[in-house]
Amino acid sequence: MPGVVKAWEVLLGRFGTRGFEELFADAIGYAEDGFAIHQRVAWDWPRYAADLARDEGGSVHCLANGAAPVEGSRFRFPALARTLRRIAACGAKAFYEGEIAAEIAATVQRLGGFLGEDDLAGATADWVEPIGVDYRGVRLVEIPPNGQGITALIQLGILDRIAPADANALSANRLHALVEAGRLAYSVRDHLVADPAAMTVPVEHLVSGGFAESLASRFDPARRIKDISMPPLPSSDTVYLTVADRDGRLVSFINSLYGGFGSKVVTPRSGIVLQNRGACFSLVERHPNEIGPGKRPMHTIIPAMVLKDGKPWISYGVMGGDYQPMGHVHVLSNLLDHGMDPQQAIDHPRLFWDADGVVEAEGGVPEDAQAALQALGHDVRRAERPHGGAQMIAIDAVNGFFVGASDPRKDGCAMGW
Repeated sequence: MPGVVKAWEVLLGRFGTRGFEELFADAIGYAEDGFAIHQRVAWDWPRYAADLARDEGGSVHCLANGAAPVEGSRFRFPALARTLRRIAACGAKAFYEGEIAAEIAATVQRLGGFLGEDDLAGATADWVEPIGVDYRGVRLVEIPPNGQGITALIQLGILDRIAPADANALSANRLHALVEAGRLAYSVRDHLVADPAAMTVPVEHLVSGGFAESLASRFDPARRIKDISMPPLPSSDTVYLTVADRDGRLVSFINSLYGGFGSKVVTPRSGIVLQNRGACFSLVERHPNEIGPGKRPMHTIIPAMVLKDGKPWISYGVMGGDYQPMGHVHVLSNLLDHGMDPQQAIDHPRLFWDADGVVEAEGGVPEDAQAALQALGHDVRRAERPHGGAQMIAIDAVNGFFVGASDPRKDGCAMGW
């Protein structure tokens, strides 16, 4: 069930100061008149061209003359412009009922899926209370399950108990602690995190100090833990942004189709790229995250904030599918444990494991650190693609400034005016 349009409307109704027609105007303009294909997007797009070419809507709306658009070219999406204009004029109802909803349901059912018009008409968006843990005098807060933000909190709790007192942010000891804390936390995620109504262990227990202690006790500073079962880790198609204004509004916001171009299925007339968040369900019987009707899958998208003295200090997020909790912890540790500024914390070289458990190190991770990780029992290789992409706003409450930072791994930027 695509819930994002409903979420936009509910969010706007509570905190917004402008209507859909004004807010959608730029997006409609870009879809109609075209937008530039920037470097990273141009590099990613060809990976999905063959799948898009096999889909009726994908071939028409998401390719240029049958191929991925090239860097610097102008890409237009007129069908999506028409759809956005209808939503802007009539609200979320235009998406969840009527012609657009009927086409979405028909497209899914034609390919063997279950989504129906009644499902779309019943879409809701819920307000939830964030969950958090303390670390180095601040508090990281995340969206609760069914999101994977709890994974970052669990990892941070472990790291708080095992992080070495090492001034070198790229030492093998520090990187080993990050990876092992992450592997332990991700194992918890894939065994227990699901729709909150189906979880078998309370969230409060999973973010408790006692649970963090029990996990941290498994850490060996001299050796990789052998008996952690890691799941397949898919790629993602996620956009994160954060905005702050002079009136004190601070937004940490994320949208995602999950896989690159989601399901690679696009509605032929309305031009809607259908997401594939259902891929995060489990097919294991009696697993908390087992697929079922009226149930939400565990999902990866996790906007975050950091509180200092109970007030917002940092709004940030790290795109990259399953990498996101690892990214949240790595960036925050860079700030708090190694004194980096926001841009340095984001730029810092990263590492993450692939589906086979092999640690993939970005180019900035020194060769001697990689060799030392190998000696600790990790399989290590160079990453072919960068890990994730982050955006951040930090609030300098003393001087009254916002400090923005944007990840060079993505086509993003930090702007102030």
